[in-house]
Amino acid sequence: MSEQLASDLRQLVADPARVITAPAVLDRLSHDFYWYSPILRPQLADKQGDIAVQPVSVEEVLAILRFAGQHEISVTTRGAGTGNYGQCVPLHGGIILDLSLMDKLESITEDGVAVCQPGLRLGALETEARARGWELRMYPSTLVKASIGGFLGGGSGGIGSVAHGGLRDFDTVRAFEVVTMEDEPRVVLHEGATVHEILHAWGTNGILTRIWFALTPAVAWTQVTIAFDDYDRAFDFAESIAGGAEWTKRLVTVFEWPIPSFFTPVKQVVRQGKALVLLMIATDQLTLLHGAAQSAGGEVTFTGPYDGPRTQPLLSDYTWNHTTLWAMKADPAWTYLQCGFSPTGCREQFHKLRERFGEEFLFHIEFMKNGEGVVIPGAIPVVRFTTPERLQEMIDYCRAIGVFVANPHVNYLEDGGRFRPDNIQLRAKQKYDPRGLLNPGKMISFHKESLEVETAK
Repeated sequence: MSEQLASDLRQLVADPARVITAPAVLDRLSHDFYWYSPILRPQLADKQGDIAVQPVSVEEVLAILRFAGQHEISVTTRGAGTGNYGQCVPLHGGIILDLSLMDKLESITEDGVAVCQPGLRLGALETEARARGWELRMYPSTLVKASIGGFLGGGSGGIGSVAHGGLRDFDTVRAFEVVTMEDEPRVVLHEGATVHEILHAWGTNGILTRIWFALTPAVAWTQVTIAFDDYDRAFDFAESIAGGAEWTKRLVTVFEWPIPSFFTPVKQVVRQGKALVLLMIATDQLTLLHGAAQSAGGEVTFTGPYDGPRTQPLLSDYTWNHTTLWAMKADPAWTYLQCGFSPTGCREQFHKLRERFGEEFLFHIEFMKNGEGVVIPGAIPVVRFTTPERLQEMIDYCRAIGVFVANPHVNYLEDGGRFRPDNIQLRAKQKYDPRGLLNPGKMISFHKESLEVETAK
């Protein structure tokens, strides 16, 4: 990193202390939880930005991108760094654009839309929204730390998706403003269907600077865990709750044994050798839920109110991809996949996977609603890593039997499972970042050379 680069960037922000060159800090800002993947771990460990800048306004973002474009310097945007796929890891050095200080909640409208900056922590938004009678429609298991900009750029759904779908569904993301990496950067408003140009594109085609995010009326929730003798009974019960229109739910999760044994801080809710269902259910339905669980042969092992992100124990800390973290703490050989099972043929798919891979493949189901309003058994199975070839065999076999897989062991969008087949994200990159300076290497279908050839014709 040249001293001249640092000096130049200090002229673009009001406080020069927000230009960061300290190696240890640069290393932290250059990485996320990519090490969940034994494939990505060696690929990304030594990648690092040359310098980091922490803007506090759209004007500073514009100035930084204008400077970077003039000097052909790559820019990788960082939220809170809670992602698991190396989204914010710079492959070619350059500038780390850390948006954590752009963290203002501007307003919550009368109809429940949060207007905010991208660095706002989801936990802070959940707390403030609930104080005003609203709550997040969905959020990742990293609720306390994750930022809303990072969630839109690299996430897809989470707790709440069983009722409200994913980030791409049901007009949850109403609009946002994006700074482009054109010859002259500009702020472009995306609203309605145009948000899909930018959603889940890892900051490869624009920088989110202002977001309109729909909330939902707050509900008094109770956390519940229910143990079942075997996975099949646990799944059947969870499916009935997830798909039952009569139930008001925010989370429906199923773990087969031995996954519950990994949750050592909440071992009191676990029963040896038994599958575990974890729910967030409307408090006024708790009595009905107890009766349904008993009728299905389940044992309710815990109930407790949800009082916001600081609830203890916060059982969502053991769901979604936090489950993988607890598995890795128990045995570093565990890793994960991201899957979607058939809502009608999932039991046959479960059987085939068990027959093929035995206990190398442990079922962890997260029920969620898709864009058509159908509740499906999404999954983040815990899988044992032995070799890259065996891991790829699992992925290939899942796809062969109709199980959707978003591969979390690659560091590019196209096989990560959220790249749109209509190429709308690619076209947005060609339009807003024609020189390929935003997070280069993460959208492999983009080729700067082909654009230059087209221009020359």
